Amino acid sequence: MTTDPLESSHPLQPAVRYRGGAIAFHWAMFVLVVIVGVLGLLHDSWPKQTQAFWINVHALIGIVLWLVLLARFGYRLRHSPPTLPPDTGAFSRRFSSPVHLALYALMFVVPIIGFVTFIYHGRIFHFGFFDLSFGIKKNPAIFEPTEDIHGYLAYALFALAGLHALAALWHHLVLHDGVLERIWPTRRQS
Repeated sequence: MTTDPLESSHPLQPAVRYRGGAIAFHWAMFVLVVIVGVLGLLHDSWPKQTQAFWINVHALIGIVLWLVLLARFGYRLRHSPPTLPPDTGAFSRRFSSPVHLALYALMFVVPIIGFVTFIYHGRIFHFGFFDLSFGIKKNPAIFEPTEDIHGYLAYALFALAGLHALAALWHHLVLHDGVLERIWPTRRQS
């Protein structure tokens, strides 16, 4: 085994892959975080006449993200992840679990705080065929601080997800240790 924790001693070693369900959850959540994040970042750029519509879309996708996360937790309880390749450095082994735990915690909390902000803003969820109103009147004492907290935690999520992506690219492009290939979607061989 290598003494440098950032290097791999056996490049291009075949890695044990995640199951198809875990791969699907990972990339679905990636897409949902990107979409809801872009919509959130554009919040102040929307014209007033369409702002309520886009905030509703942002909120609904945030709820979908939260539900997919819960489903992923359920999947994870039934299917343990594959172990890291044996030549994965100590640094990667030490920080892999805490970073994933922080990502999951942020993806769990950010939509909840966004939900509180949404309903205490006096908003109504529009689902197309029906509306869902909680009958809560606009309350700036609640929605103003929760809106700030929601935004700050969302930025923390984006920063951590960005570092996670950079680490995956580092493993793939520099270390060539097969870590990214474990979660990368591929076609099944016939």
